[in-house]
Amino acid sequence: MTENARQRPEFRNINAFSDLPTYRLPAAGWVSILHRVSGALMFLLMPFIIWMFDTSITSEISFATFAAAFNVGIGFIPGWFMKLVALAIIWAFLHHFIAGVRHLYMDVYHAVTKEFGASSAMATLVLSLGLTAVLAAKLFGLY
Repeated sequence: MTENARQRPEFRNINAFSDLPTYRLPAAGWVSILHRVSGALMFLLMPFIIWMFDTSITSEISFATFAAAFNVGIGFIPGWFMKLVALAIIWAFLHHFIAGVRHLYMDVYHAVTKEFGASSAMATLVLSLGLTAVLAAKLFGLY
């Protein structure tokens, strides 16, 4: 081997218990993982979404039932928990939509650089969490 030749990196298997807790995932990695989590959350909560939509538009009486579910609850489920589930759906939709637009932009304009990935990932996180906080304040009656 010559002196100018670089030493090839040595790859090893990682240990999930010792290596993963110390690994710093970049913002783009978090956005990618949360994009999948938000899609799965929306899919799993689809029956609740359909119930909310159906109950809210069927009649005035069913809308009163819908409103009461978020104020006083249904059966053993308190109203604040219903609001938290609705807030989870709101976050999942907002994050999935914004991350999807980010991915489409990167695909269309070939904007796949490390710098753009990091900045657009931070923008995605800030926008989705900021909009969720605004809607959470409205949902919980702060304004």
